[in-house]
Amino acid sequence: MSEHEAGQPEMLPGLRASVAEARARTRDRSRRRAEEAEPAAVDPVARVLVDVPLAHLDRPFDYAVPVAMAATAVPGARVKVRFAGQDVDGFVVERAASSDHPGRLAPLRRVVSPEPVLSPEVAELTARVAHRYAGARADVLRLAVPPRHATVEAATTPGPAPSPTLDLGRAQRAWAGQGDAGAFLAALAAGGSPRAVWQAAPATPWPTLLAEAAAVTLASGRGVLLCVPDHRDVSRLSAALDAVLGKDRHAVLTADGGPARRYAAFLSVSRGERRAVVGTRSAAFAPVHDLGLVAVWDDGDDLHAEPRAPYPHTREVLLTRAELSGAAALVGGFARTCEAEYLVRTGWARPLVAAREVVRAAARTDVVPGEDRGVPARIPGPAQAMLRSALRSGPVLVQVPRSGWAPSLACERCRTPARCGACRGPLELGSSTRPPRCRWCGTHDEHWSCPECGHRGLRAPVVGRDRTAEELGRSLPGATIRSSGGDRVLAAVGERPEVVVATPGAEPVAAAGYAAVLLLDTWVPLGRTDLRTDEEALRRWMAAGGLVRPGGRVMAVGDPAHPALQALVRWDPAGFAHRELEVRAQAHLPPVVRLATITGEPGAVDDALTLLALPEVAEVLGPVPVPAPSRGPRAEGPDEVRLVVRVPRALGPALSDALGELQRIRSARKLQAVRVQVDPHEL
Repeated sequence: MSEHEAGQPEMLPGLRASVAEARARTRDRSRRRAEEAEPAAVDPVARVLVDVPLAHLDRPFDYAVPVAMAATAVPGARVKVRFAGQDVDGFVVERAASSDHPGRLAPLRRVVSPEPVLSPEVAELTARVAHRYAGARADVLRLAVPPRHATVEAATTPGPAPSPTLDLGRAQRAWAGQGDAGAFLAALAAGGSPRAVWQAAPATPWPTLLAEAAAVTLASGRGVLLCVPDHRDVSRLSAALDAVLGKDRHAVLTADGGPARRYAAFLSVSRGERRAVVGTRSAAFAPVHDLGLVAVWDDGDDLHAEPRAPYPHTREVLLTRAELSGAAALVGGFARTCEAEYLVRTGWARPLVAAREVVRAAARTDVVPGEDRGVPARIPGPAQAMLRSALRSGPVLVQVPRSGWAPSLACERCRTPARCGACRGPLELGSSTRPPRCRWCGTHDEHWSCPECGHRGLRAPVVGRDRTAEELGRSLPGATIRSSGGDRVLAAVGERPEVVVATPGAEPVAAAGYAAVLLLDTWVPLGRTDLRTDEEALRRWMAAGGLVRPGGRVMAVGDPAHPALQALVRWDPAGFAHRELEVRAQAHLPPVVRLATITGEPGAVDDALTLLALPEVAEVLGPVPVPAPSRGPRAEGPDEVRLVVRVPRALGPALSDALGELQRIRSARKLQAVRVQVDPHEL
């Protein structure tokens, strides 16, 4: 016995046994950990995309797959890994037999879920979208895969929905008069991949037609992906799919139903239980099995442009996906964008244009000038007569470009815009009984006077939705007047006679269509200074005109000689898009060229230009000052500047390469950030 042991009391037998058991458990845990840390026997390397939005780290990293995770760390699964000293999320994109990196690999920390939520096709799609828009793949993955909901993931899901029986004749009858739609549907039924740009006639039930095209594709054994601008369009298209396919045969992917409902719909698609998907812009990444048709409705709507980096557009994501999966593609709408026209011109897609006799039978469209050219009348005589006549048979729609009562004011005498004396913001009127109020700071200015001429009278150069409703109430006594826009958006109206005053995008759908549609203040959208001014104005007018019932009337108040209004009267958006594309080609503007903007503080933009390795033929415009969007028009201090870079369209990939390398250099060197947008929707 040692001297130390001699000085200690004798250990009790029970305590000695407990210590032995504890040591044995410790040895067992150590042995199990050692066994679990051993790499898997098959494909012991996992390539993981980590959720780190840093451009210079935008690539897969190799991790060792412990034997305990060999069966669950499948491609597409969510995992936790150790990265830069902390645990971060990631996706397994591949399992491999070996790694190109020497040394011992760090093991996966844990498998969050064995559910393969990132399919190989979508993983490749995110890589292509990130490259095209010079963004980080992690940012695109957030758009593609919704957050996990463990309860939903563990729940039992229904089995696969059966494919509908092919009824090509019914689909072709529904599409009758829409150009060469019969050949397009026949190609879908045969398993082909036709591509088309569809221009619908007024009063066309486009949700039903898209649902019929989806049914034909599903009957051929392939999946369908349909993207629309907003939740109201989703509801209409979902109802049409229920009517054509049957209940619970498709999935709806939107954020409106909450995270649990969205994730449940996503899983039903990922597991192959639903092969038809309808949704808004993020649905373009839905993991549809055996994709056979992608379609986008109203691709000119700015809701299709993602407001978060890297700012992808739904149309471009779907067209990229069609190329990747060999699927058919359909770009539809009442109007036609220059991008869609470019697809037709280059032969990538064929046009589906409604026959002229179908357009003439669908609706009569007119343009009437204001009675006073100097001060346009709100509702001229012919428009008043049309409203009174149409109200005898059903509801009528009046579209106005602005909400509110009088959203802007000017001096009654000299037309100088009225500004707030406190912050120089624009003044507005909320009603006929309230004093003018500043839109920026909310200050009421009861004693305003013009700083130019001293006159105290105000006029409203732009009249809003609410004041229009008041005027119509006075001119149409006894008629029901309803308004839609802002925070009061009506989803639908019935068949009874009433007047609906709505702003663009907030027009409710009438049960049987509107008896008449009146478009007021057409000069307002035409007065914008933007690349898409005329195109966007025509798109808004046609979207409203398309809600008319068969044989109804559409009337616009404006300059009859304006090309956009002439295109509306003829219902010829294809011809208008053709001329607009010619103008853009001469001005070297998208889509004929590939264009990118770099926005930031002056020093940061100068640094970016120095680091940017552009092709020799690239043209650099600017930088020019622009207001900082994050600080608003009242922000103090220096404005941001914007640099424009454009190259021939054939060199678009080279421009994306250069911009991507710029992002990686700036990220690695921790330089001041700049905002990079490739082919921005607005310029």
